[in-house]
Amino acid sequence: MFYTRPVQVEYREEPCRSALNPVRGMPFGWSLNPYMGCVHRCTFCYVRAFEARADRPSDDGYGRSIRVKTNIAAVLRGELARQSWQREHVAIGAATDPYQPAEGRYRLTRACIVELAAAWTPFALITRGPMVWRDVDVLQDASRRVEVTVQVSVPTVDDDVWRTTEPGTAPPRRRLEIVRRLAEAGIAVSVAMAPILPGLSDRPERIEEVVRAARAAGAKAIWANLLYLKPGTREHFLAALSRDWPEQVELYERLYAGRAYLPAAVVDPVRERVRELARATPSAVRTRRLAPAHVVPTTPTQLALAI
Repeated sequence: MFYTRPVQVEYREEPCRSALNPVRGMPFGWSLNPYMGCVHRCTFCYVRAFEARADRPSDDGYGRSIRVKTNIAAVLRGELARQSWQREHVAIGAATDPYQPAEGRYRLTRACIVELAAAWTPFALITRGPMVWRDVDVLQDASRRVEVTVQVSVPTVDDDVWRTTEPGTAPPRRRLEIVRRLAEAGIAVSVAMAPILPGLSDRPERIEEVVRAARAAGAKAIWANLLYLKPGTREHFLAALSRDWPEQVELYERLYAGRAYLPAAVVDPVRERVRELARATPSAVRTRRLAPAHVVPTTPTQLALAI
């Protein structure tokens, strides 16, 4: 673990009734989360807003209790075997990091990757956890069958901003080393610069430093988004900001007055700058090309009973 602040965590082993969750308005149709709750406890985490709506802790209590869906791989296998399943794109880790420390013991994310590959179902996963490298073998097997993308979240390489806002995560340079290893192993790997924090990590030189480091590590693509503050996340983040960077509070109160999302006039130039830098910076890593699987997927059919 890479905790910069001590934290006690309760792990609750609870079976689940369903594995796949339908999603609307996103580039993927389904999400999959082997765990609920996250020990990374990032001050800006958007999931705090969902926790607040569900009347669960969204303040410092968030991340102290983790639900472990012990049977999720078996449930997923059954859902993928349904005749109605159309092999739609699945996102792993949309609501909690699939490679937080609990994965080292329970190996649920790994088991789910195996099931998705066996069912010829494309997927992407997003993580801040270097433990994803442990699963390079099953990621390679899956990549030979379907489209697979690993997105490693690296919003900043500034040690002070990282240590203060992402207290339970691995150092950014460590994450970038995993990007390099995955790229060299033939895995399609991207870097997510999210969220970029106004006044803290949005200066041009800081953005350029992340983009160049990501491309040097072999990131195939880089995307960015600025912080948004919904109720639940807003209160916790602003409280942490007033403690750690009190001089920034006035800026945030002005930027986010009466809204959760910054306007396009603020967000679009940052995203475009990231795109321009990514286009102008060649990858420094030679990637492997994985040979495709020779097995041809079959469409599930309903058996007929002959009498």
